[in-house]
Amino acid sequence: MHRLLDFSGIIEAAWLDYDDSRPIKSITDISAQVSTNHVYRIKFEDEGIIIGKLSYFGKYEYFLDDHTIINALANNLQSPYENFVAKSLTKHGQLYTYRYKSSGLDAWVVFYNPIQIDKKLPRKQNLKTVEKLGAELAKFHKACFTIRNTLPSQYKQMKDDINHLQEILETDHGKFEHRGHIESIQNQCETFFENYKALGIDSLKSIPVFVDWNIGNFSVTKDMRFFSRWDYDWFRMSSRVMDFYFFSRVCSEAGDKTVFSYLLDPMMEDRFMIFLKSYHEIYPLTEQEILFMKEAYRFFIINYVVKDGRYFFHEIYATKLQREAHEIYFPKLEESFDAKKILKALKL
Repeated sequence: MHRLLDFSGIIEAAWLDYDDSRPIKSITDISAQVSTNHVYRIKFEDEGIIIGKLSYFGKYEYFLDDHTIINALANNLQSPYENFVAKSLTKHGQLYTYRYKSSGLDAWVVFYNPIQIDKKLPRKQNLKTVEKLGAELAKFHKACFTIRNTLPSQYKQMKDDINHLQEILETDHGKFEHRGHIESIQNQCETFFENYKALGIDSLKSIPVFVDWNIGNFSVTKDMRFFSRWDYDWFRMSSRVMDFYFFSRVCSEAGDKTVFSYLLDPMMEDRFMIFLKSYHEIYPLTEQEILFMKEAYRFFIINYVVKDGRYFFHEIYATKLQREAHEIYFPKLEESFDAKKILKALKL
């Protein structure tokens, strides 16, 4: 139903509310077409350009919290990352968001200044690039850690997402969508909570993490330094470990694929050990964090595939990934994740 609505009209209304002194010349949908979020290029009669993002998934309060943190991050990161994250537009000194509520739709808009793009990674990385990416993510994580206390302190926790899924499973809609898998999902949630507590994950510092680091979401310089990032759909404040799974996919032997799955296998490849060793030399990891990598992956599948897959992916992908979660991802998790291999590689 929502796909039939006039989203560009909502974008136009948002801009008129923001600054009606600059007439719009055109609004172009530049969405990646793989998720339910919509991104637009807005061109003005004075030839200026900004980017508008519209979302109707989740809660407005979470949307506002996330983008407030992202904007603070964009403004507070120091060299060489001061222009890595797109800066949102503000009004009267505050982050500007627009909320549209009508006909059963609750949608929200935020505007960004356009961000420059340098080099995009190839579908498959050579081993030298894998090593450089490990070092670069370590440097970026250190930069995020340095400014963590300057960012807004209100944000959603991992436990909030799992609790929300458990609430969904009690509803008629949740029981219908996840029919046949309710008990299995509940078991995965409980296992996550048990291991989260046993590992003492609350003691880990939270930093900004983008989670989804597929090669279409960021650009690098010719020296493999991070240059720009433009996708914030899965942004959250959490352990740095949350960024590792997608980098294992970037570094994998298979490389980036048009038809994809979320198998654990890339995290166990020797290529990813090269990445982690390079990361570890610059920003050392702990045994606690290595053990948490399994639970971070479990959380990723529970939250982004099972709970929210039908909002983040179009129906064909969502159905495929959710089926694989129950048939492959969860059943093979305990036997496939080998913490000892990683600990040995990092000499921990």
